[in-house]
Amino acid sequence: MRLILLGPPGSGKGTQGARLARRLKVPLISTGDMFRAHVKGGTELGLKVKGILDAGELVPDEIVVRMVRGRLGEPDVEKGFLLDGFPRTLRQAELLDGMLAEMRIGIDKVIELLVPDDEIVRRLGGRRVCPECGAVYHVESKPPQREGRCDRDGAELAQRDDDREEVVRRRLRVYAGQAAPLTGFYRSRGVLAPVDGSGSAERIFDRIAEAL
Repeated sequence: MRLILLGPPGSGKGTQGARLARRLKVPLISTGDMFRAHVKGGTELGLKVKGILDAGELVPDEIVVRMVRGRLGEPDVEKGFLLDGFPRTLRQAELLDGMLAEMRIGIDKVIELLVPDDEIVRRLGGRRVCPECGAVYHVESKPPQREGRCDRDGAELAQRDDDREEVVRRRLRVYAGQAAPLTGFYRSRGVLAPVDGSGSAERIFDRIAEAL
């Protein structure tokens, strides 16, 4: 199967994407991972991307699509793939659509995880990170044994700036503005499958499986 996984920040795309890829035995393709791999490998694209990111700018759609095209040409995607984090905008979706048409393949389903804003604020707002080892906790669902301290090294836990409520709500507004035309694009093609992203990870995965 060839799938796309959409959802706002904090919707659980990472968790569900990894689980779905394992179940279907297809590679999970993340543009973020591709950026890091190209930068680490010192490729021509990687050097270009590094310069753009270091300048605090967004990587142009054409470069992102070029990276995705290269990845989709690798042998392990012959039986399918799961795209996570791409496309993010209508323009990217149109470029991807054209690229896939040239490759004579198509998208079977676009899974859209739907989670209320207040639930996402609760999820992200309660997240705490150890600055020393990178361990992640949650004040409600995964609290440390000692309040405010990492179980591994005792370091004081911190809240990431982009997990603060005002920042999360701003990110959600940006996502909503981008998502409306994007989901409309895939709805018009009959491949959009909205899935309730609330509740336990197991129940959400069951709903995704039902949608497929």
